[in-house]
Amino acid sequence: MANLTKKQAIVAELKDQLTNAKGVVLTSYRGLTVAQDTQLRRELRAAGVTYHVVKNTMLRLAAKEAGIEGFDAHLEGTTAFAFSTEDAIAPAKVICGFIKKNKLDENEVLTVKVGTVEGKVIDANEVKALASLPSREELIAKMLGSMNAPISNTVNVLQGVIRNAVYVLDAVRAQKESA
Repeated sequence: MANLTKKQAIVAELKDQLTNAKGVVLTSYRGLTVAQDTQLRRELRAAGVTYHVVKNTMLRLAAKEAGIEGFDAHLEGTTAFAFSTEDAIAPAKVICGFIKKNKLDENEVLTVKVGTVEGKVIDANEVKALASLPSREELIAKMLGSMNAPISNTVNVLQGVIRNAVYVLDAVRAQKESA
């Protein structure tokens, strides 16, 4: 009976994490060394992402309770669960970056199974596409640069008119001094 209540508590916690998470990535970590796992966890922690190994049956039950469909087909073998309640892209970006940096996709040591963004299930290819997006800060900087460009161009044009007027006046002054 105590074992059942522990399992129910785990399922409830996983359900809570799934419902509160903006971004989730499930991975298979077959063959990952302890050093690689430690490095991955360190990078995920630095990005504000929570990462832990889960049992497939517990995650299946939690996903069902949370109303998330599409996980069942991917819950086979080893499964690790990375999620962020702050940034929807962070888990995908860190995991895909780690896979690429350490060339773990060649031997299928660490692979992306499936993910969710704002409760919508996305497949591994969509997770990789999500990871290739620029960060939120980069997008904001690009948008502000785009908004600032017309104003800057207008200021430069107006300065050009004033600059040309100054050149003309300076030429007139130089001509009068030489005469």
